[in-house]
Amino acid sequence: MKPLFAKDLEPFLDRFTHFRDTELRHVEIVSPTVISVLFAVQDRARDFDWITVELEFNGVSDAKLIDSSKLSFLDMSEGLNILYEENTFAFGIGRCDTKSSIQTSTCYIVSSSLKYKQGSF
Repeated sequence: MKPLFAKDLEPFLDRFTHFRDTELRHVEIVSPTVISVLFAVQDRARDFDWITVELEFNGVSDAKLIDSSKLSFLDMSEGLNILYEENTFAFGIGRCDTKSSIQTSTCYIVSSSLKYKQGSF
């Protein structure tokens, strides 16, 4: 896993077109303060080949998750957003421009740190 820093968020999201039209494959509660989310996504850096990207949120302070049986029904046409505000990362599905709008999302996570890992499709 590689750490994802606040300064790298926008290039990271642009590389994966804000995860628009991706597939949310798996959400796992690893521990009370660690949540892992796995996506199938197209990568601009690889001529839009499909890969997997796993996001690992550490120091989770707030979250609203979706039951695994409903992941395939989640509309990802608007993608997701990750913000860094008030020394926390805020992740939300859909068009979320502020931390408060993220917390009204279908699925969101607020954490103190964020890591990612790329894998094969």
